[in-house]
Amino acid sequence: MILSTKLDQFSDITSIAEGGSSVKERCILLGMTEVLYFNGCILTVFALNSRQLLSAQDLSKLGFHMLFNNTTFIGIDPTAGERPFSYAAINQEKELLALGAGNIDEVLAFVGGQRAAYAAVCAPRRPNQRVMERNNVRQNLSPSPRPGRWINFRVVEYQLRQHNIATPRTPAEENNCPNWMRMGFELFRRLEGMSYHDYPAEKAHHQCLEVYPHACYTVLLGHPPLPKHSLEGRLQRQLILYDHDLNVPYPLHIFEEITHHRLLQGIVPQEGLYNPGELDSLVAAYTAWMAAMQPEEVSTLGHPEEGLLVLPMTVLKERY
Repeated sequence: MILSTKLDQFSDITSIAEGGSSVKERCILLGMTEVLYFNGCILTVFALNSRQLLSAQDLSKLGFHMLFNNTTFIGIDPTAGERPFSYAAINQEKELLALGAGNIDEVLAFVGGQRAAYAAVCAPRRPNQRVMERNNVRQNLSPSPRPGRWINFRVVEYQLRQHNIATPRTPAEENNCPNWMRMGFELFRRLEGMSYHDYPAEKAHHQCLEVYPHACYTVLLGHPPLPKHSLEGRLQRQLILYDHDLNVPYPLHIFEEITHHRLLQGIVPQEGLYNPGELDSLVAAYTAWMAAMQPEEVSTLGHPEEGLLVLPMTVLKERY
């Protein structure tokens, strides 16, 4: 869990910063009096009642060691809307580094604490840019949409539906978008402000990408997954992740805990089984890992002006 405290009350400051109190004093002089930390390590330092966060590069200049030194692959799911974002992080060996929930500032603090990272966001990059109104774009699509049809969709939404993958429509006006989409737009804007570049960006140490968890699970499975909020849907999704070598618990172990008595009492043990938001974050982190480590094994859909969607599969079936 990400925790916060006053910088001058952070007792373990000397173990994570070169120079100890001198570094702390320099931050306080800059007005950065608050600290967010994870597992005893500082993520970022910030000013109270301000959105200003010190980046990984800023903290490094001040003498702080970063939370993770190697490339981190992060999945962020803002689809809970006003409730906390879900986030997951894995390393190059697909070992789980973090899995939790937090508000947008806490998640950005975690993302900002990485020397190098690929951050996959489960939301559209930006509102509909009306690209589907352009005849040259429509003519290059296969199949080409009929005149007057699909003009209120993003290119990627048209493409996904041609593969029989259901997807929500993104309005052109941000004010008309649901809250989870607006939170996603804000997250992308703030990532851009933290020097995260749109994937693919050659030689960039910090990149962000748009993912759609339902589509990710669909292409990995070969057909649409079961409903995400159902017990069987959660089992199925976690089993997919397990089969792709993510370091997650084997989900079918829960059946070993189901007994005659527990079922009669309405008790179904779910220890070790992740919730839908965590599962979406995990498949996003896996897609980020694929995009970085095996870029030839992913595919992108959409139009650059609207944002490219990354899928963890090279060749897509005609219909799912």
